[in-house]
Amino acid sequence: MTYYVYLLQTERDTLYCGIAKDVEKRFEQHKEGLKKGGAKYTNANKPVKIVYKKAYETKSEAMREEARIKKLPRAKKIEIVKDFVI
Repeated sequence: MTYYVYLLQTERDTLYCGIAKDVEKRFEQHKEGLKKGGAKYTNANKPVKIVYKKAYETKSEAMREEARIKKLPRAKKIEIVKDFVI
């Protein structure tokens, strides 16, 4: 099964990183808030668009990449986003 690591841009121009099987569906859940399956962070920082996604063959690979990206400074995350075209 394919899992995706994704980055969302928020209204406050922050970046949120997560994993999902269906990024577009997960994005909608984030926009709808906690009661509809969103995360605490995106409940307080409303997402406006998907700015990055990359496929991985296993959930564990995706989780490792998500953890790696979350540790990066903002400037490095922006570099990842700049190289990605949806």
